[in-house]
Amino acid sequence: MNSISAEELKTRIVSGKEFALIDVRTKGEFAKAHLLFAVSIPLDKLELVFHQLVPRFETPIILCDDGSGMAERAADRLIQFGYNRIDILQGGIHAWKEAGYEIFSGINVPSKAFGEFVEQRYSTPHLSANELKAKIDAGEKLVILDSRPMQEFTKMNIPGAYCCPGAELVYRVSDASIDSETMVVVNCAGRTRSIIGCQSLINAGVPNPVVALKDGTMGWHLAGFELEKGQSRYAPKVSETGLQRSKEMCRDVIKRFGVQQIKVSELRTFQKQSEERSLFLLDVRSPEEFESGHLAGSKSAPGGQLVQATDEYVGVRNSRLVLIDDTGVRAIMTASWLIQMGWEEVYVLEGGLEKNDLETGPEQKKVLGLEEVNPDNLSAEQLNQIIQNENPLILDLADSLEFREGHLPGAKRASRSGMAKYLENQNRHSHVILSSSDGALASLTAEEVQRNLNREVLVLEGGVEAWKKAGYLLEQGDDPDAGELSDDVWYKPYQRVDAVEDSMKAYLTWEVGLVEQIERDGTTNFKPFDPSV
Repeated sequence: MNSISAEELKTRIVSGKEFALIDVRTKGEFAKAHLLFAVSIPLDKLELVFHQLVPRFETPIILCDDGSGMAERAADRLIQFGYNRIDILQGGIHAWKEAGYEIFSGINVPSKAFGEFVEQRYSTPHLSANELKAKIDAGEKLVILDSRPMQEFTKMNIPGAYCCPGAELVYRVSDASIDSETMVVVNCAGRTRSIIGCQSLINAGVPNPVVALKDGTMGWHLAGFELEKGQSRYAPKVSETGLQRSKEMCRDVIKRFGVQQIKVSELRTFQKQSEERSLFLLDVRSPEEFESGHLAGSKSAPGGQLVQATDEYVGVRNSRLVLIDDTGVRAIMTASWLIQMGWEEVYVLEGGLEKNDLETGPEQKKVLGLEEVNPDNLSAEQLNQIIQNENPLILDLADSLEFREGHLPGAKRASRSGMAKYLENQNRHSHVILSSSDGALASLTAEEVQRNLNREVLVLEGGVEAWKKAGYLLEQGDDPDAGELSDDVWYKPYQRVDAVEDSMKAYLTWEVGLVEQIERDGTTNFKPFDPSV
């Protein structure tokens, strides 16, 4: 491995060549300060997600930390797995800042900044929570489409809204709106997906008046209005007429934004070249549709989320992206936005899923090094029996948010890197059991414990998911003894337990301010199109 200076990295970023810039600190540390195009892959979870985000072993990789040595440790692991073009940012983010370059806070910053760029470029229309409430109370004809996934919608939504994730908007709007005079209001939790969703409908030429709800559900809450919770209303299914209308609208989008379509034969060529050029096959339909049948080698990346959080699906800048769906509508609309974000090689697979052998079930993710470990596993039933009769030490490797939502009874939250600390007093317990969401992280950690600490630990096979499937209950809430581990993730304003309203206001102010910050940074290549077309 080699070191690279901040100045050399800056040159590489603006070169337009393929590279992966990976920050290996915790999500919480990353959210406080990071480089604009850095992708967060915490060292503790490196093996779990690295191959999904950086699938080509010859990819030029730059690792970044805060100068603590985590980047070197990550490089050592990656070299063992076959990655061989690794540089480390000398001095980490501190050196970047000292060189006079911009440091960003938050997560998914390129996508968030792009949303603000779009609003400024196109003058995307919006209305406030107070204005929307007045229209609802007056009985005006409108439909509210929430552009977030159902998982988020269920937690809170504007009263009367329908769940219609971003890429679904053009696809479903004709069936969701009563007539062309019905106002369509697009919202999300904050700003980005509201703006992109609203502008998607406008770009597609929807005849209805369309507006974004300013500041989304946060703005609604801050205005003092109640949110619904626990709802699962989905926008209407697409009719034959609605599908034809959406396809007609997409023809103009293809021309305006230069969306490129490829045939299966061209995809096969890309796949043959994938050892020289990183390739991502992204299925932009819903996760449920993906599991019902998808192309081999593709990954589930619902279109709205792909635009909203591109760095969570693609870890290699300037790579090839091929978007897939069943009708072309969702892939075309998603591609139009990725093109505007500056991705040069974005393609839509013509014919989508037709005449292809499809796989079913969830995406098969490669966990680096997992096949080489062989931990002592316990089934959920065996662990339940131990809990009934003994006092085991159960260490859950979940992050703080995952742990809060559900963990095994009596479990304590631990980190992979801090395992030695948690095992100091293990002799007081008859058994030490490691658990994680699906068991993979626990298995990797158990192998390290047995090799480096010479301690015997057991692993819950299948993890917390297997425990739930076996019908056993989970406990909820934080671990009061976790201490500094509570800084391991970034908390959305509504995930906080205190100062929620202040956090919402600060978050919304942060989003708006990103446009000026990316202008100072100077490394984005967002593509403006004529807003009058």
